[in-house]
Amino acid sequence: MLDIKKTIAFFVAIVLALLFLCQEVNARTLDVSASCAILMDAENNTVLFEKNADRIRPMASTTKIMTAIVALDGYDLHSKLNIPKEAVGIEGSSAYLSEGESLTLKELLYALMLSSANDAAIAIAILCEGSVDAFVDKMNDRARSLGLSNTHFENPHGLDGKGHHTTARELAILTAHGLKNPVFREIAGTKRISISLGENENGRVLTNHNKLLRSYIGAIGIKTGFTKKSGRCLVSAATRDEMTLIAVTLNAPDDWNDHRAMLDYGFDNYEVYDLLNASGEIRLPVISGTESFVTCLPNIKPYCILKKDHGSVICRIELKKFEYAPVAKDQVLGQITYICDGRIICKSELMAVSR
Repeated sequence: MLDIKKTIAFFVAIVLALLFLCQEVNARTLDVSASCAILMDAENNTVLFEKNADRIRPMASTTKIMTAIVALDGYDLHSKLNIPKEAVGIEGSSAYLSEGESLTLKELLYALMLSSANDAAIAIAILCEGSVDAFVDKMNDRARSLGLSNTHFENPHGLDGKGHHTTARELAILTAHGLKNPVFREIAGTKRISISLGENENGRVLTNHNKLLRSYIGAIGIKTGFTKKSGRCLVSAATRDEMTLIAVTLNAPDDWNDHRAMLDYGFDNYEVYDLLNASGEIRLPVISGTESFVTCLPNIKPYCILKKDHGSVICRIELKKFEYAPVAKDQVLGQITYICDGRIICKSELMAVSR
């Protein structure tokens, strides 16, 4: 009987070891159908997976992420706007707008992001900036301000254009920027909503094209896209355990499964790590001041993303033995370096936060 128990225990151990090995291999060999893909942390833009992430590609209706970001920059979301004739009958996906009908900018943004309405994109551009060209100039200005050197827009909707392109990496960075705006996040994550249709305030029903909102735990949504030239394009995001991940695929025949696999990989293998907790309270003695010491904090975002099986985080602190008063708030007093598994994961100035 004892030998049988030992044999069973041995085989159980072997099975568990094989399962663990398979999980590790799957993590290392994550593959996707997309020509270009990236998985990125939304807070610090930490890349967890990438495939041809800097290859320039057409982006189809994921263009509308930038359209929404620009439209949300200082315009009145609730004022009623009359639809111009130039926005009626636009090729492709549509909200079937009528010339002269009245909608708010926020309603048009719902049509833009949920129904991918090209007519809404044109209406937004004209109503915000007076012309499509002027609005597209603002889109490109915003791309430059974000350092998106491989992104260029020719229109606000994403129909093919010779110079209309981006990369998976830059689309992820743009999306991270958009998610910092709570209204953008709200609209992009809405599953279904009714907006105005003529005199009927709830006559036009919009349903989000993003399937992950209904099938993936923690999904935020964002944007789908397709033209024959671009192939299937998808930007998605999800939040779990205080971590928000952004997945981007360009020219992906199996995009929904690509995104599930990428997001699963991120949530299964990475975690949010509190850098400030790792460094603890840092104090520097002060000579000739009203206080005997000053508290120092790194000039960083407090969290980073690390593999779940990471080793210990070591903090290397460089400070003087003391500082003479007066010490100003935000005065740079030293430097801190965070090291994990022999690799520098963060480096920052140490700044005074109290006298």
